[in-house]
Amino acid sequence: MAQKNECAKFIGRIMTKSTCDISDKLHPNVQYLESVYKIYGAKKAFSGRIVTIKCFEDNSLVEETLKSNGKNSVLVIDAGGSKNCAMLGDKRVTDAIKNKWEGIIVNGVIRDSAIINTMPIGIRALGVCPLKSVKKGAGKNDLMVNFSNVEFTPNQYLYADEDGVIVTKNEVDL
Repeated sequence: MAQKNECAKFIGRIMTKSTCDISDKLHPNVQYLESVYKIYGAKKAFSGRIVTIKCFEDNSLVEETLKSNGKNSVLVIDAGGSKNCAMLGDKRVTDAIKNKWEGIIVNGVIRDSAIINTMPIGIRALGVCPLKSVKKGAGKNDLMVNFSNVEFTPNQYLYADEDGVIVTKNEVDL
């Protein structure tokens, strides 16, 4: 009986900020990422304050940002939906984990997915491509980006789990 109670407590802690619960509480004041984004990384659920980058086939700012403190934050990369080259691979994901990023959303593709899928981070991306991006220093950060019918505004909050990805104006306390 004690084991059953401990299991219920554990499940309760995991589910306290599920996207379904947040949606039920806040709809229609929630934005929903389209379900075309695939799940990568060993961490299936994550949440945090939004940090944004807008870049196209150049991951210079991605590298720079992931080498900074990401505690309680989720990086949102608007790569214009390009599937021509990867914006993120195992080296950048290693940087993200080392610097405590909660997760990453990529409006584009990643590479090294087999390795990334064993790493303790959550990632959503459109797919994979083995070609790495260029590094010319192009792009902008800390601006509102819009893709997949969602406006990602810095310092708003993102929640992701197996049921989807949602964005709220403020951190949710359920």
